[in-house]
Amino acid sequence: MSLVRSATVAVLALLVFISWGLPKQEFAKKEGKPCTFCHPAGKFKELTEAGKYYKEHNYSLEGYKASEASK
Repeated sequence: MSLVRSATVAVLALLVFISWGLPKQEFAKKEGKPCTFCHPAGKFKELTEAGKYYKEHNYSLEGYKASEASK
């Protein structure tokens, strides 16, 4: 019985940790932008200039102006 309990706790912990690492699709919906606006395509752990701005400004794009290099 303790093996089943331990396995259950391990699976639940794994699910919690996995969910923390997943992209936050609610941000894309909130801002009306695709995920690739803040993340390079295929590299969703990295941030673009816009993604860094968003994270540093309390998850808001208010006032964001793209630099010429990122256009």
